[in-house]
Amino acid sequence: MWDQLWINLNAATLAGADTDYGAITDAALGVVDGRLAYVGPRSELPGPPDALARTVHDAGGRWITPGLIDCHTHLVFGGDRTLDQMMRASGASYADIAKAGGGIRSTVGMTRKLSVEALVAGALPRARALLNDGVTTLEIKSGYGLSVEAELKQLQAARALGELLDVSVVPTLLALHALPEEYARDRAGYVDLVCRELIPAAAAAQLAVAVDVFCETIAFSVAECAQVLSVAREHGLAVKVHADQLSDMGAAALAAEFGALSADHVEYTSTAGVDALARSGTTAVLLPGAYLLLNEKQRPPIAALRAAGVPLALSTDCNPGTSPLTSLTLTLPLGCALFGLTPVEALVGVTRHAARALGLSDRGTLEPGHRADFALWDVGHPRELAYWVGGQRCAGRVRSGQPALS
Repeated sequence: MWDQLWINLNAATLAGADTDYGAITDAALGVVDGRLAYVGPRSELPGPPDALARTVHDAGGRWITPGLIDCHTHLVFGGDRTLDQMMRASGASYADIAKAGGGIRSTVGMTRKLSVEALVAGALPRARALLNDGVTTLEIKSGYGLSVEAELKQLQAARALGELLDVSVVPTLLALHALPEEYARDRAGYVDLVCRELIPAAAAAQLAVAVDVFCETIAFSVAECAQVLSVAREHGLAVKVHADQLSDMGAAALAAEFGALSADHVEYTSTAGVDALARSGTTAVLLPGAYLLLNEKQRPPIAALRAAGVPLALSTDCNPGTSPLTSLTLTLPLGCALFGLTPVEALVGVTRHAARALGLSDRGTLEPGHRADFALWDVGHPRELAYWVGGQRCAGRVRSGQPALS
């Protein structure tokens, strides 16, 4: 007998080809031990619902999709960056703002002052907004501490959010994000600190599952990032790369060389970089919120990525400076309008491919054996999720087969 059975629903399984949503109308979902045991037409159930499961849920004719996965966020931080926004409105670039004392370093100063408890309290409203938007799995990066103590504090706050809220949190150590003030004249010293102390400490405490680096002209070089990624792999951690956001430094190729789970941003990725990602199986994570708010002009090479078979994920990039975005569903119409994704590509990007970007093979589609994580939607068809701009259409979330709390 199943533990749970969900009936009176339409399922967008997102399994198989990215053309028809893997749609099953008048479907049913059976759950055993928190995993999907049956996904298929209600008419093909092997018996009456009450005889098949201990608890039967009526979904009210709604559409169900896999639980959404926000695979790139910087959710834990102190303060805000509204002054950055004012400078951008006056024509300042990302680099201009950083040189003027804004940008990442300003957030570092505010973040270092806060306790773990204060960081959690500040992040809770942002996290709850994402959960109310259908998110069941959430990646959270550090990167606003830039010292061993402060980076570990951010990761502890990320872990605490997963314990307080009904969501799976995937913590990532953003080991190279910016150069802290105290190392302004000693780049090699900071990279050494990251390699010699920070990564080993995060790995030993099991506070992170992956290490990320910001490979960019205003951040860190390919050589510096490669040094850190090598140490991360030595400690058994997966790797990710903020790649080619503002220029083509060959960062996507670096991600591919290290077998990274993902290369994120990729606006300036070259044909060679696309080919490298395709060979390595690395997922490209697209971040339309940052693209929009930075008023970027060069969009990611979507046609080339698509033609090469590179998986395309979407994420909010929720962060204080360039993407203060707390709605993952809003990235769907943005991905379509700004990057030329199809509606089904966009939805796959926040489910199946987002799971791949985090190295999670047990979620992202509605298939037997996968976690019973899904979201219920008040829509007439799943393509509406990439149509409406704003608004609240998530009618509920389910994790491990049980209704989830926000």
